[in-house]
Amino acid sequence: MPVEAKLEATGRPASPPLTERQEARRRRILHASAQLASRGGFDAVQMREVAESSQVALGTLYRYFPSKVHLLVATMQDQLERMHGTLRKKPPQGETAAERVAETLMRAFRALQREPHLADAMVRALTFADRSVSPEVDQVSRQTTVIILDAMGQENPTPEQLSAVRVIEHTWHSALITWLSGRASIAQVKIDIETVCRLIDLTAPQNKP
Repeated sequence: MPVEAKLEATGRPASPPLTERQEARRRRILHASAQLASRGGFDAVQMREVAESSQVALGTLYRYFPSKVHLLVATMQDQLERMHGTLRKKPPQGETAAERVAETLMRAFRALQREPHLADAMVRALTFADRSVSPEVDQVSRQTTVIILDAMGQENPTPEQLSAVRVIEHTWHSALITWLSGRASIAQVKIDIETVCRLIDLTAPQNKP
C-alpha cells in the first residue's frame, strides 16, 4: 500500500469527492487566500474579501471553510502540496536519507521565507486551530510526512522511523515559528534541522540492535 494511502487510514469516514466544478471553486478560494495573506498576513485575510476575490458567494465560502483558521490551514496544506510537486521534479541530492530530508526541509523553509507574510498567516492559523480544525491540521501533518518519507526514499517506514519523522516535523514547525518571531536566524534553523534529521539514520533498521 502506498504511504499516502496508509497515512489516510485515520478511521474517519471519507469525504465525498468534489466534482470538477467544486474543485475549481475550491482552488480559486485557496488562491485568493494565499494572495491576500501574501500581501498583508493573517489580518489581511477577511472572508468577505476572499469570497469576492474568488468569485463565490460568502455563504458558499463558509460551506467550504467554516472560519478563517480553517481556510488558512487548508491554504498551508495546499502550499505544501505545491512544494511537494516541485521537490519531486528536482529531488534532493544528499548521499544519506538524513541529508536528503534536511535539504528538502530547508528548500521548503526557503520557499516560505520568500513569502514571510503568507508563512506567518499560515503558522498563526495552525497555532490558533482548535479541535474543530483537526481534519485540516491532520492534512498538513500528513502532507509533511509524505514529503519527508519521499526524501528518505522510504515507502514502508517502521514505527520507529515514523516516530522520528514526527519529531522532525515538530522541530521544523518550531523552527519556522522562532524564525518568524525573529528569535532564530536562518543559520540556526539549518543547524537545528540538520541535527534532528540525524534521527533518521539512528532509526534505520540496519542501525537497530
